[in-house]
Amino acid sequence: MAFFDPAEGWDREEIERVQLTRLRNTVQQALKSPFYRKRLGSLGITPEAVTSLSSLRDIPFTTKGDLRGAYPYGLLCVPRDEIVRLHASSGTTGAAVAICHTRDDLNTWADLMARCMYMVGIRRSDVFQNIAGYGLFTGGLGIHAGAERLGCLTVPAGAGNTRRQIKLIQDLGVTALHIIPSYALYLGATLKSVGIDPRELSPRIALIGAEPHTEEARQRIEYLLGVKAYNSYGLSEMNGPGVAFECLAQNGMHIWEDAYIPEILDPKTLEPVPDGEIGELVMTTLTRRGMPLLRYRTSDLTRFLPGPCVCGRRHRRIDRILGRADDMLIIKGCNIYPMQIEQILLSFPEVGQNYRILLETEDGMDQMRVQVEIREEHFVEDVRVLRGLQERIARRLRDEILMTPRVELVQTNSLPKSEGKAVRVHDKRGQ
Repeated sequence: MAFFDPAEGWDREEIERVQLTRLRNTVQQALKSPFYRKRLGSLGITPEAVTSLSSLRDIPFTTKGDLRGAYPYGLLCVPRDEIVRLHASSGTTGAAVAICHTRDDLNTWADLMARCMYMVGIRRSDVFQNIAGYGLFTGGLGIHAGAERLGCLTVPAGAGNTRRQIKLIQDLGVTALHIIPSYALYLGATLKSVGIDPRELSPRIALIGAEPHTEEARQRIEYLLGVKAYNSYGLSEMNGPGVAFECLAQNGMHIWEDAYIPEILDPKTLEPVPDGEIGELVMTTLTRRGMPLLRYRTSDLTRFLPGPCVCGRRHRRIDRILGRADDMLIIKGCNIYPMQIEQILLSFPEVGQNYRILLETEDGMDQMRVQVEIREEHFVEDVRVLRGLQERIARRLRDEILMTPRVELVQTNSLPKSEGKAVRVHDKRGQ
């Protein structure tokens, strides 16, 4: 079995020994930030108080609300001039969450990402095409850094422009891809429509993630693109991609426990659940200097898979992400809150008071449909006017939530109304 890093071969005793040492160091580093100095200091939590891994339970949780409240630099544990990169995302009210990295943090992240890629068979000799957005979104730059760390010829293709993606694959002899599942399905359908047999192309590996997807969708991607597709898990607060990754067995994702301590807790009681039971994933960073996070509540629902993996690695495995513990929606790799959609819709004077968001599954992938009631005086017979409004709403939504839902304009009072609280989201996935 080939390892990129000797840590992949550690047994449980070594993993837990390193975790304890790094947890103490992380607490010491966290106390340098105004936020954690106040939060931990009030409870008397010091590095010396961390006597075992069970001491983690004495540390309070960190939430997305805490990150918003500390935006942009309240969680920094190093001087501002040691920060070399910032990634950010917005939430329900537009309040941003910023994650800051030192040079050492970025190097550690690149090593973790390279470890993931090496694990599934990517090597220096590969030509790697990164079909992901670059910018504040962590997927593009995180994956890119891992590919370069491996020494791959790395093609920063970015997202979209499908015909150009196909031409790059053909011209450059691309052997490995990073692509979100929904776009992978679209790319596969495009290959079929233009008469290209994927078995005649060079890619053999696809890294897929950033949005939940079923095993059936993965199998369809493998068929349409002629590749082996490996699931990944990451979130900006924990760096981004590279937190957990499937091995060749494709049976759960290994969390790199030398870099993180994962917990899976009951979202209501916040007590640990047994292996195999679904709960909320809570994560602690162990190797980050610029902005370490302690017991961060991800809101992602998953479970620890019991038993050892056939690959021989002893780092624990989690199942694919099964949903959210809160009301956040993940559609096509974008984190979306219903209030973001409402804020945009109600900014249009033509829009009435009622709307609904329909989540559906088509061809194994999640889709969003937004039905919007239009005020009676604006619901005219001129199709061009309505189509123009529909397109403007879709563009504004795309700017806010980073994906384009299907927008349907309907007459006033045509949508169902609730006698109690308005039910805006109707999740029909899996029905």
